[in-house]
Amino acid sequence: MKCLRIFLPALLLIAGLATILADSTPEHVCERKNGTSCEECLRNVTCLWCIKTKQCLTYPVQTILPPHSLCPLDDARWGLCWMNFQILIITLSVLGAVLIIAFMVCLFCCCKCENFGSGRFEAKMMRQANKNKTKQEERRAEMKQRHQEIRQKYGLNGPNPYARFS
Repeated sequence: MKCLRIFLPALLLIAGLATILADSTPEHVCERKNGTSCEECLRNVTCLWCIKTKQCLTYPVQTILPPHSLCPLDDARWGLCWMNFQILIITLSVLGAVLIIAFMVCLFCCCKCENFGSGRFEAKMMRQANKNKTKQEERRAEMKQRHQEIRQKYGLNGPNPYARFS
């Protein structure tokens, strides 16, 4: 149950980010910035700058990656003018993979440690219960021994005198 409390907010965060990024802007905004600089073009998040053709293009969200016919990945700039699109994709992929692996490790550790801790606690409680039971049996045996000694001392070792009434 604790695992779900960790997993659910992360899932909601991802869904929220996907919704925000899915919003579209009016078409041909980027094409109006042709002939300007890379910095001017990339002020709008939906724009893609191609160094080879020096054009500002609307990012093709349908294909996820811009096709080679539009602009080669080595020459495409998105977000930052000094980083080409290919390096950006590789960097984001590696960071995403590291975050997913870290999340999975944390999730595994939380669930595993929770179960491990409760198992240790149960084992400790069982040992304590067995220890208490052993002490109680020892006390009973001592009390029986003491009662037996008292009976021998006062000569009450024989048959119970009240047994004949039952």
